Amino acid sequence: MSSPVVGRSLWSYLTMPLILAAVVIALVIAISTSDLDTIEERSLNLPTLLGATWRHVLLSVVSTIFVLLIAIPLGIMLTRSWTRSFRGLLLTVANIGQAIPTIGLIALMAVAFNYIGFTAAVIALVACAVLPVLRNTMVGIEHVDENVLEAGRGMGMSKSTVLRKLELPLAVPVILAGVRTALVINVGTATLAAYINAGGLGTIIVAGLTTNRLLITVTGATLTAVLALLIDYLAGIAEAKLRPKGL
Repeated sequence: MSSPVVGRSLWSYLTMPLILAAVVIALVIAISTSDLDTIEERSLNLPTLLGATWRHVLLSVVSTIFVLLIAIPLGIMLTRSWTRSFRGLLLTVANIGQAIPTIGLIALMAVAFNYIGFTAAVIALVACAVLPVLRNTMVGIEHVDENVLEAGRGMGMSKSTVLRKLELPLAVPVILAGVRTALVINVGTATLAAYINAGGLGTIIVAGLTTNRLLITVTGATLTAVLALLIDYLAGIAEAKLRPKGL
C-alpha cells in the first residue's frame, strides 16, 4: 500500500531536475550541431560556459549570505518594542534597493566605491534582495500566537529564551519563504553584473547582444533560467525539510 505513495513522492522530487536536464541537453545538442563562427566558438565553448555559470552561482550565493546576515538580525531587532520610533525609517531605507532600477543601482555602487567587479555587484545584489528577508522575518515573528509566548513567559523563560525557542522556530517557514525569494531575485539580477565586469551568465547574454548572435544570447538566457529554477527547486526542498515538525 505504501509503495505508490513513495513512488509519487520520488517522482515529485525528480520531475523538475529531469525537465531542467532535458533543457540543458537540448541546448548542448543545438550548440554542437550548429555551424559556429569564431565569435560563437569563443563564447560557447565549455570552459567559458562553466566559468560564467560558476561565477553566477558565486554572485548569487555570496550576496544571499550577506542578505541573511543583515536582514534576519535586523528583522528581529525591528520586532522589539524599543525600535518602533525608527522602524519606519529603516524599512524606507530597505525599500530603496527595490525602488531604484537594478541596473542603475549596480552602476551607482560601482561609482560610489570607485570599483567595478565582484564586490560592487555583491553590494548591489544585497541592496536589491534584503527587503523580502527583512519583511518576512518581521512578519513571521509578529504573527506568532501571543498565547504561546505568554505560556513561555509563564514558565519562567527570559525574553532571549522566548525568542530563541519559540518566536524564531515558529517563524521559520515565513523566513525561509523570504530567503527563497531573495535567492531567485539574486540569480535573475546577477545577469546585470556583467555591465560592471563582475562576470556571470550575463557576460554570455551581453556578448550575444553586442555581436548580434542569437544562439549566444539564447544560450546565456536559457542557462540563467535553468539556474534560477534549479535554485528555487533546491530552496523549496530546504524550506520543506527545515520547517519545524507540526507546522
